Amino acid sequence: MADWADAVVVAPCTAETLANTVQGRGKELLGSILLATGAPVLLCPAMNVNMLNNAATVHNLDILRSRGYHVLDPDSGDLACGYEGKGRLPAPNVILEEMWRAICPDKSLEGKNVLVTAGPTHEYLDPVRFISNPSSGKMGLAMARAAWYRGARVTLVLGPTGISDLSGLEVVRVVSALEMRDAVLSRSAEMDYVVKAAAVGDFRPAEFSSDKIKRRGVDTMKLELVQNPDIAAALGERKRDGQVLIGFAAESSDVLANAADKIRSKRLDYIVANDIAAPGCGFGVDTNSVCLLGADGGSASFSGTKEEVAEGIWDTVLSGR
Repeated sequence: MADWADAVVVAPCTAETLANTVQGRGKELLGSILLATGAPVLLCPAMNVNMLNNAATVHNLDILRSRGYHVLDPDSGDLACGYEGKGRLPAPNVILEEMWRAICPDKSLEGKNVLVTAGPTHEYLDPVRFISNPSSGKMGLAMARAAWYRGARVTLVLGPTGISDLSGLEVVRVVSALEMRDAVLSRSAEMDYVVKAAAVGDFRPAEFSSDKIKRRGVDTMKLELVQNPDIAAALGERKRDGQVLIGFAAESSDVLANAADKIRSKRLDYIVANDIAAPGCGFGVDTNSVCLLGADGGSASFSGTKEEVAEGIWDTVLSGR
């Protein structure tokens, strides 16, 4: 079993298991596997809050981390023992994501700070109506996850979406383009990579009505719009030495030409050109087909699931191709 496994996940991992692992005890099957395996090991401590905070347990966890074991911190809440505090086993999907990160052999972003924007924006006309687009945020999340698997500290600035599985990521939720601009620019200076994958609204209503606009007695209505700030261009103006900016261009015609114009005008290092009219591409679907353009004139194409496309983009960016 120790040789067969690609990863070993101990969930839950008790205080006794932690102590036995530190001491190299192999009296039972689990201990023998942990001693013999060469695969990545993910430990998921779950126990009484006082046991977790005990100096011996804290010391054991520090030792195991120093030996290369991956440790998933427990959640807080009501515990089986009747106490309340830290010590709950995280949800299965959280454990699964941590396992994928543990077994990812590519740690090319270890120690790097990465900011990714994803999803749409909502530009409200009144309390119940807004201008938006059908972006699901899936491509941006795929870029964030791929960076996180590679060891990066990832901040995800996320517009209004139904995405809920965001474990491991620092998530900043926003609604409007103005909120997204503020969230991105206030954090951009400390980032090594900024990925602008969100579908930000180009325009917003010039005025917001605090009351719902009524249709009674109104046959037509003119809506005045004003431009939203260009977040990618603002990032280009603030770009520091060594920082890498990656933009996305969702186009329906002249895809490559429009993308090439944006990479120059916004001072980006790369731009991902996406033909939203092509089959299996665009908003809401799980697949994509894109062309990555570099400021140096290089290009590369990727097709597949959005996760596969994200891996291809990061491979190319990090190799400097």
